[in-house]
Amino acid sequence: MKGIWSVSPFNPNGMRSSWAAMLRITRDIVVDENDLDISFVRASGPGGQNVNKLSTAAQLRYDIARANLAPDVHERFARIAGQRLTKDGVVVIHAQRFRTQERNRQDAIDRLVDMLREASIRPTPRRATRPTFASKQRRLEGKKRRGNIKSMRGGRRFDD
Repeated sequence: MKGIWSVSPFNPNGMRSSWAAMLRITRDIVVDENDLDISFVRASGPGGQNVNKLSTAAQLRYDIARANLAPDVHERFARIAGQRLTKDGVVVIHAQRFRTQERNRQDAIDRLVDMLREASIRPTPRRATRPTFASKQRRLEGKKRRGNIKSMRGGRRFDD
């Protein structure tokens, strides 16, 4: 995903610089890259000997307690995170789709950004409506039909 960096985290030589990069999620939500803890672990699955030698899978950890999110956004983000959220309030994203560290790192960051963007969208409230008269009639008619079917199942007794 291009364009999520407000400034580049690398200096012109391609080395990480000491100043912090900010990820712009929405107009109101900005994440400091220093709050992201990214480590690299060995990936599982196919990959030949490369999988045994290199640690290419990225593991991103983001503490949502330290994030300055609105309470409703915080709640939606925790619900979206699901099992990726630990008891300590840390979201763990494991990215191992690609063969290089940098692409897996960017994939993990992109997935975090997508989750935060999804959490920032307020759901539209449901307007309560009443069922129409015709829908009530259809429901009752279906119940009568089903009751008749069930009453016909039992063995009939004849008084001889």
